[in-house]
Amino acid sequence: MSRRQPSAQPLISILIPAYNAGEFLAATVQSALDQTWPSKEIIIVDDGSRDDTLAVARRFESKVVKVVSQENQGAAAARNRAMSMAQGDFIQWLDADDLLSSQKVQRQVEAAQREGVATLLSSPWAYFMYRPSKAKFDPTALWEDLSPLEWMTRKMEQNLHMQTATWLVSRELTEAAGPWNPELLVDDDGEYFARIVMHSAKIAFVDRIGVYYRVTPAGRVSYIGRNSGKKQAQLRSMELHIRYIRSLGDSPRVRAACVTYIQTWLPAFYPERQDLVDKACQLAEDLGGKLTTPTLSWKYAWIQKIFGWSAAKLSGIYYNRLKTSFTRWWDKVLFQFAEGGAVGIRRKLLPIDRNPSS
Repeated sequence: MSRRQPSAQPLISILIPAYNAGEFLAATVQSALDQTWPSKEIIIVDDGSRDDTLAVARRFESKVVKVVSQENQGAAAARNRAMSMAQGDFIQWLDADDLLSSQKVQRQVEAAQREGVATLLSSPWAYFMYRPSKAKFDPTALWEDLSPLEWMTRKMEQNLHMQTATWLVSRELTEAAGPWNPELLVDDDGEYFARIVMHSAKIAFVDRIGVYYRVTPAGRVSYIGRNSGKKQAQLRSMELHIRYIRSLGDSPRVRAACVTYIQTWLPAFYPERQDLVDKACQLAEDLGGKLTTPTLSWKYAWIQKIFGWSAAKLSGIYYNRLKTSFTRWWDKVLFQFAEGGAVGIRRKLLPIDRNPSS
């Protein structure tokens, strides 16, 4: 891989795949337009939306903003379409309901100009629903400069991740990693960025900027729930993660991290997909470990005793869905009352540039 330095004014491609995102897309695109880095293009790919997503996107079309539409093919295919159109020296992925702080790209480009194109740039991120001013930036063990092996090990040991938009990826790293995998119905982002990390020389964490990751309803791509196909895709992504990290190093700590990773995700398969449970157990055994039967929170233990494990698990799923739905509804009410819609979003994004992790 070339270790050249980026040019003085590299072009940044901000790529936005969008599906039924009409409610939030305008704020997302505006946060991309508000980036202080001047040399940028924004590409929106509407993946066969059934709402007004395409109409919202068309309102922003210009020399800077390109909009295309395709039949629904899934998030990975939409991202690959956007990437095929990108002309930038660096890639900024941005989901259609998330937000960037205004200096996010600029400060990462400046870091890249110091570090070189083989370095992968990351940043802080935080969850929010409707009010970005309420986002809490809580640092994790991934919020620092790390080697690719150490980054992957910490991720798997502690069940951590970095949100898709936190990264700024050079074209060299993007081409080395290859396209998104459209066969993965879930965790396609985790698998994709594991490949990016694997091809990187280092990960450089750029503080005092950030990404606002919107909590959306249970229908989002990352939600597994009771979807059998997504369960299978999750295990496939885990197998690939294990292959990638072991290509970087295969120490006892790495193997133990892989076993911990499998154990953490075992409840996603248990007890409905015994075939996947058996496969996960075999993966752990091949790594020199052994999985234990998943346990439920004390809140659902009595349901398990009376109605069984599946009923207790389902109760937890529906309880969390109901709780999140109510919290979202209330946050939306407060947002509409106090923050003035999209104008409020733009105003509330500015303080993060001074110190998001305080």
